[in-house]
Amino acid sequence: MPPSPRASIAPRLRPGGPPGGAGSGRAAADQVAGGPRAMAGGRRGGDPVKALLHRHRELCERAVDALEVAAGLEACGITDRTAARFRHRDVFSLAEELYARTPRREEPAEEPVRVPAGGRTVARRFGGALLPGALGCAAAAAGVPGSGWAAGLLAVLALVWPGRAAGGRFPWAAHLLAAAVAGWAVHRHGPALGPALALAVAPGYLTAALYAARARRRLAGSRALDEFAAGARPLLAGALLLFTAAATGAAALAGAAPATAVPLAVLLFLVRLLLGHGAHRAPVAAALALALVPVPAAVYAAVAGLLVHALLALSRASAHARP
Repeated sequence: MPPSPRASIAPRLRPGGPPGGAGSGRAAADQVAGGPRAMAGGRRGGDPVKALLHRHRELCERAVDALEVAAGLEACGITDRTAARFRHRDVFSLAEELYARTPRREEPAEEPVRVPAGGRTVARRFGGALLPGALGCAAAAAGVPGSGWAAGLLAVLALVWPGRAAGGRFPWAAHLLAAAVAGWAVHRHGPALGPALALAVAPGYLTAALYAARARRRLAGSRALDEFAAGARPLLAGALLLFTAAATGAAALAGAAPATAVPLAVLLFLVRLLLGHGAHRAPVAAALALALVPVPAAVYAAVAGLLVHALLALSRASAHARP
């Protein structure tokens, strides 16, 4: 007897279940639920770095070396544990593969030459840093009313002004809080505090510039992110010690109490470093708000909290990469 037409057109099913049925749907769901972990380690013969390379192609194309790629990956939140999912021991090893696998565009025939800042630019900036101290001391010596407040505001304007916008936006809130902290401190502790802060602007500019230059040199000579972080923390500690000594001398010249002027100057200097290197504004604003509390230990607590944040934020390579 010939087979039934219904039986002849019926699909032949395997014991494992129908194609596209419950078994394969469950496997697909498991792969999607695994996320990056499944993408990185789920397939033995796959290429787990390919998707990451596609996602960060622009970063890899404009980077000049693998360490700059590592700094960008670190800024995106990729850690050594994440790199292990992509079969690498750390972020720098992963960055080396990404940099090596990125196709380079042909160099233009005539590459524009970037002229570095000359001696006149450096002298002009340093002269601008000397101006608040000179004006503050001259106004205080002449007995101009409100000279202490004006000197404190000039110090905030010159010392806290960042060279790089924090978080992609200009940190006006931090500037307003810093001005409020300086004005409130001058109101509480006397007008001599304003010239003391103004005199600390020039050492703050020099110390910040020296710290930035040495940190970039350290970044260029490092072969791993951990190596850079281990060397960046002593650089920050040395910069803080140097500025603290300069702020102590500025307080002595202005006739202000060092116990009041030095912690406040160090607080403003840390704000300058953090905002200038693109750190997040929330911890900076919180520390400045804490310094407004009318308690003698408030400024010390604000300095301690901001110092912890600076040790963590400024030891990352992404804080010293090219803006």
